[in-house]
Amino acid sequence: MTGKVIIFSAPSGAGKSTVVNHLLGLHPEFEFSVSATSREPRGQERDGVEYYFISARKFRRLIREDAFIEYEEVYEDRFYGTLKSEVDRIWAKGHVIIFDVDVKGGVNLKKYFGGSALSVLILPPSMEVLESRLRGRGTDSEEAIRERLAKAASELEFAAGKFDRDLVNDRLEDTFAQAEALVDAFLCG
Repeated sequence: MTGKVIIFSAPSGAGKSTVVNHLLGLHPEFEFSVSATSREPRGQERDGVEYYFISARKFRRLIREDAFIEYEEVYEDRFYGTLKSEVDRIWAKGHVIIFDVDVKGGVNLKKYFGGSALSVLILPPSMEVLESRLRGRGTDSEEAIRERLAKAASELEFAAGKFDRDLVNDRLEDTFAQAEALVDAFLCG
């Protein structure tokens, strides 16, 4: 291992990307780890920025080649994962890696990086608030929203006790302040 890792995980719509982007704006030494996915881009997403978009076939080949630190088939033929080459790229610059990953990915990354990582679970105030946030995005079909809500309930049950810290994202300014304090304490420790 070379450096430090900060992992933010949450069910889709709980606010992890918002928190990660806030921290990236405060810490020039942080670099976002771009995950790989086999899903199609949504909205204005760009390859190599939000995700590395690759086909399910290529994703399976990379799994066989042991190219991932962790990966998951979230839905049939929809993979997400962390490429070893991405971690090497960021550490080669001497940067702190910050991850924005789903709950299972966060648990797997914490297992892999151990004490070199701070893992934080962002929680919605309630499932009703989460549903409202997902609908407010305007990017998913009704079926996709139902899938995400069911997955969120399962993820939150799975995540219990597996992260270093939990943060309830009720009021964004408070969440930002709590995330900043956690990260500062980790980096100074």
